[in-house]
Amino acid sequence: MVAGEASGDLLGASLIEALKERVPHATFTGMAGPRMIAAGCEPVAHIDELSVMGLAEVLRSYPRLWRLRRRLAEYFIEQQPDVMIGIDVPDFNLGLERSLKQSGVPTVHLVCPQAWAWREGRARTIARSTDVLLALLPFEPAFFERFGVKTKFVGHPLADVLPMQPSPREARAGLGVATNVPLIALMPGSRRQELERLLDTFLGAARMLKIARPETQFVLCLARERDVACVEQRLGGFVCPIVVARSHEVLSAADVAIVASGTVSLEAMLCATPIVVGYRLAPLSYHIIKHMVKVPHIALPNILAQRELVPELIQRELTPEALKLAVLAWLDDEPRRLRFVETSRKLHGSLRCNAAASSADAILSILDTQK
Repeated sequence: MVAGEASGDLLGASLIEALKERVPHATFTGMAGPRMIAAGCEPVAHIDELSVMGLAEVLRSYPRLWRLRRRLAEYFIEQQPDVMIGIDVPDFNLGLERSLKQSGVPTVHLVCPQAWAWREGRARTIARSTDVLLALLPFEPAFFERFGVKTKFVGHPLADVLPMQPSPREARAGLGVATNVPLIALMPGSRRQELERLLDTFLGAARMLKIARPETQFVLCLARERDVACVEQRLGGFVCPIVVARSHEVLSAADVAIVASGTVSLEAMLCATPIVVGYRLAPLSYHIIKHMVKVPHIALPNILAQRELVPELIQRELTPEALKLAVLAWLDDEPRRLRFVETSRKLHGSLRCNAAASSADAILSILDTQK
């Protein structure tokens, strides 16, 4: 199993547990994070070795990433596992899967590459790399099967984990926040590059909101403990408690969240929490990507709803003032918030499919056909 970031580590851990329920004697090895390791995956590399975002950053890191992929390919080809499962990070994993498949190892790719959004041509090459593609979003199988890729919708694991009716009161109690004050969550992403590009802007918006609404409280949620010290230095005396790896609780408690684009935007929708999505790439990466994107939105809630369900502020649009105004627009419009909650719950239901169990069954069915 090969994951490359925190969300993939979580998916991998759930999948390991589901596979162990069906095949108790199964063993796992690969590139893993703390959750996969705790679930029983023997690491031969750590997900932090692949924590790179943006085209420019990937180009600079290419020699190192190429050596890492070659090392993993040589190791797995020598080991000849019963199946290789690549989790997301398609630019890294699909090449690795192709090498394994050519050596006779069945391959599975979990989480569809966003070829439906940009670089559509990738869909034509995926069939050479993987025996089956496991889709987390319901519209993906129809797209990929047009290109001859065997694809199965397994549902999104977050939709299974998160309750259809979250309890803000309980979440606030866990965070020590009163129920009668506005609470804004700041969630600037799990990668170090995201923190560098987004944190100061998010904090700038929070300071403006505190001036506009002095009763407002804030909480900043990080994915990794090791980032806390750096972030504390950036607060500059601004009162904002920091919590680590408690995103579900933070989102359930918040009235509005300012989030990075990515899985956290979907998580917020599943918690029925209104959000403002902010994102910023390196200028070169953005210049290249903006001409390749074929969908009108980047936030998963908007893609699923097929309209702008939540505001998106990208590159130069992402300023503290714009974030402040977008948050206030949510706080001051209760009918809009209620409509958001209603739509979120409908979308939540469409994503529930017992993802880990469905994925495990699909993987084991591939192994059965190989016998």
